[in-house]
Amino acid sequence: MRLAGKTAIVTGGASGFGAGIVRKFLSEGARVMIADINGAAAEAMAAEHGGNAIAQTVDVSDSTSVNAMAEAALAAFGQLDILVNNAGVTHLPSPLEEISEADFDRVLGVNVKSVYLTARALVPHMKANRRGAILNVASTAGVSPRPNLNWYNASKGWMITATKTMAVELAPYGVRVNAINPVAGETPLLKSFMGEDTPEMRAKFLSTIPIGRFSTPEDMGNAACFLCSDEASMVTGVAMEVDGGRCI
Repeated sequence: MRLAGKTAIVTGGASGFGAGIVRKFLSEGARVMIADINGAAAEAMAAEHGGNAIAQTVDVSDSTSVNAMAEAALAAFGQLDILVNNAGVTHLPSPLEEISEADFDRVLGVNVKSVYLTARALVPHMKANRRGAILNVASTAGVSPRPNLNWYNASKGWMITATKTMAVELAPYGVRVNAINPVAGETPLLKSFMGEDTPEMRAKFLSTIPIGRFSTPEDMGNAACFLCSDEASMVTGVAMEVDGGRCI
């Protein structure tokens, strides 16, 4: 029970990697807000996991929605120990000059602006308590970019740099900030990354991963649990690759 007595928000927590993080946190004793734009899915997941899980509908690119999420979490829990910025989107693979402005704005709003908005809403609380852990779910795309995922790659590179600058600024307040970099996994975004979900395209993706499989929600949950637990009390500003060797 490495997270016993801890409270957490996981954005994008109702599916994919976020759901894996939620399940691991709950199994380790945390109380968790499952925050997701799909409110019905968040409610269903919270009901499945009992009293230590609560649901919140949120659009992480919207300040009013993020502030409401923060207020609801603090009202329910009394304090917040862990924030996981997991919600993310991508555009379909295309040459960089062909990505629509609407798709660009959506990727930057969900993957980039959200980190700013959640920090603005919750960092003051963590500073006042002089403790906290923030985890940003970035991507191997921010370290070793794939062609035609251009602006998604850039958004995740931004997230890695944001993690490091947040870590160095917040360390004196007892707040740690880390990131994890998954490779593509069995999540709702997989088809978008590949452009088409065919055996041939999967084989092409898997050929770039030395361990030979996709990342799983359980992989992300295990890495997130360590980085957000007191076991990692000396770890901050790290972007941990959980990628089966993809970035070697």
